[in-house]
Amino acid sequence: MSAIGVKICGLRSPQDVVAAADAGAAYVGFVFFPKSPRNIPMPQAAALALEVPAGLCKVALTVNADDAALDALTETVALDMLQLHGRESPQRVAEVKARYGLPVMKAIGVADADDLPQIDLYSQVADQLLIDAKPPKDADLPGGNGLAFDWRLLAGRKYWQRPWMLAGGLTPDNVAEAIRMTGARQVDVSSGVEAAPGQKDAELIARFTTAALSAPPVVTR
Repeated sequence: MSAIGVKICGLRSPQDVVAAADAGAAYVGFVFFPKSPRNIPMPQAAALALEVPAGLCKVALTVNADDAALDALTETVALDMLQLHGRESPQRVAEVKARYGLPVMKAIGVADADDLPQIDLYSQVADQLLIDAKPPKDADLPGGNGLAFDWRLLAGRKYWQRPWMLAGGLTPDNVAEAIRMTGARQVDVSSGVEAAPGQKDAELIARFTTAALSAPPVVTR
């Protein structure tokens, strides 16, 4: 069975990149959303992307970005994947894929079983899915809130036709249990490996990745 893929999101410094690479992450994420404490200016991200080791997938997190914003982003920063973390429709996901020729990961917020059909819907157009905790109605951020959803909603399911990633409230202390309960083969973390909002902690990144990579997943039916 293949290893767990770990995504460390919200990187803002060369030290963050080194920590993620040294820990064995498969993806690094850069946040382009001004309200987030992890937001990174495009010129800074462009320089940082050049320091990412070959083989580590560079993901740009955007929220309801229009074509002008995505044009500027893709022209400025060397990226491997676009992550759409807003209210983008399936049609918009398809448009972004066609326009930029990059794989697209669509984030889907889950609070209860009523949200699960959205996963099937977006699996028809996105290259990957990120299943995250649905933010509170008054939240400023669509993700990175340190909240988990009820992982039992995913337990024992036959999964979707696209690769998917579990997110939301994951930490070095609970990621192995989350993998065990859901059968996730990929996990995403941001606030769970921070000493303060937007400030990544290399030790927490190492602990998280070690816990994820050593977790024995449940074999789903």
